[in-house]
Amino acid sequence: MTDVSFQLYSARNFPPLGDTLALLGSLGYKEVEGFGGLYSSMDESALNTLRADLDANGLKMATSHFDIAQIENEPKRVLAIAKTLGMDSIYAPAPAQDNWPKEASQWSAFGLLLEQASRPFHDAGLEFGWHNHGFEFEALPDGSLPHDRMFETAPSLSWEIDVAWVIRGGADPKKFIEVYKDRITSVHVKDIAPAGENVDEGGWADVGYGTVDWKSLFVTCKATKAKHFVVEHDNPSDLVRLATRSIKTINAF
Repeated sequence: MTDVSFQLYSARNFPPLGDTLALLGSLGYKEVEGFGGLYSSMDESALNTLRADLDANGLKMATSHFDIAQIENEPKRVLAIAKTLGMDSIYAPAPAQDNWPKEASQWSAFGLLLEQASRPFHDAGLEFGWHNHGFEFEALPDGSLPHDRMFETAPSLSWEIDVAWVIRGGADPKKFIEVYKDRITSVHVKDIAPAGENVDEGGWADVGYGTVDWKSLFVTCKATKAKHFVVEHDNPSDLVRLATRSIKTINAF
């Protein structure tokens, strides 16, 4: 059975965090994934309290997202958080739309930036990678894809593939999983609602309750180097429903 993780961004609208951790532990989740905003107001004492809460619920925060600015400008702070919470992997999520590179050369340069930014984390023994959205799979003016341009110039960059976002970007996830299987170290497991459904939830669905062929894709993802399988939903209306349904689906694979 796969140890299942849960992206805490999915629970951001359902405080308090302690109740969320208790819920996830009771449902059989073994890991959670953090995000940069979670720690924005946490001092060392608060981080230690969070670690104690994780331990008490049988959870490990193995992975986390930190935005590019944090990674570039505050690597010591990020590393301190990672050490306290016991992380093994750091992932940079896609930037806000206004900050997307527009040309192939800009994406190549962005890959170089990520390669350079990764050094303190690799030196500390951590995995460092990218978490995609959908725009990386939309062709640039020269016909190339942002995803490929970025990874070409960042040879040590690993990939936390968000399969549902690959699909929303108009690409075939199985094709990219095959090409990048040796660089995929984590998988975001989320689902897409049928057209016109779950509009209040951004068109996303609980895992197994949407249109993504997760039964097949999960097998494909397991053949990569992925160590973490992270349930996510960008805007759920019911946290208990999401967490319960999703882990039940994954445990049945």
